[in-house]
Amino acid sequence: MQKPSDSQSSDSQWTILDLIKWTTTYFDSHQIDCPRLTVELLLAHVLGIERIDLYLRFDQPLSADELAHFKQLIKRRLNREPLAYILGRRDFWEMTVAVDQNVLIPRPETEFLVEAALNLIPESSNARRMRILELGTGSGAIILSLAAGRPGHLFYASDMDFNALKVARKNAGANQLAGHVGFFAANWFAPIQATAEFDLIVSNPPYIPANDIAGLAPEIYNYEPELALDGGADGLTEIRHIIESAPPHLSEGGRLLIEIGNGQSVAVQALIEAAQGLQLIRIIQDYGGYNRVVAAEKL
Repeated sequence: MQKPSDSQSSDSQWTILDLIKWTTTYFDSHQIDCPRLTVELLLAHVLGIERIDLYLRFDQPLSADELAHFKQLIKRRLNREPLAYILGRRDFWEMTVAVDQNVLIPRPETEFLVEAALNLIPESSNARRMRILELGTGSGAIILSLAAGRPGHLFYASDMDFNALKVARKNAGANQLAGHVGFFAANWFAPIQATAEFDLIVSNPPYIPANDIAGLAPEIYNYEPELALDGGADGLTEIRHIIESAPPHLSEGGRLLIEIGNGQSVAVQALIEAAQGLQLIRIIQDYGGYNRVVAAEKL
């Protein structure tokens, strides 16, 4: 079988099944992760159908325009552009969020941060409406998951990148949460009044040591925003700032939840113990058994 990019007597000779088989082998030979799944998602995207529908249309030929579009997506993935950016979306928790190169792609391990936060927010807001703040919201995936899961409480989210905030607001609207989260531009706590207190503060801050970024997968290093990755020389610059600055902005008994990188839990625990007004209450592991979320409480 010739490449889709090679000339053929008719582009219509390429059926859905033909393309799935050929491109899966091609991706596999170029070390593209999950080659068959990737092909199916790209092809479904081109055709505007659900992935499962491909199996009902194996013999359907692609039009010349559809085939040309598919070829372009193949090239983008071979250039190691993340699948989520190509598709323009990512499934996270119980929703789908739009993503582009202005925001970090939400990871499955970050769902542990969402789950831990949801466990701290009452399902009912009748007795009292909690005030929840996310620092560095990016796509808004975390705070929107919380707002969808615990309606009635007060949700706020900040990011220092205006383009990221545009993505977050877009996701709020797409998930019927426009007006349920107050988004604002901020460098961590900088513009927040000293008297503003929150019952829960969550964050997935940059935590990759600066010298390690160049060694990351090209999908990350070449495409995802460095601002959302670079945690300074030891990977703890932003985490340290959040821990030191959080206590005045937490209500009595308020909680702080931070996602951390592999091997950072001991250092982060020490930062919490050294901070005035905080105590460590829990460390949560992810699917791989790595310490992923640190929970602290205001004394």
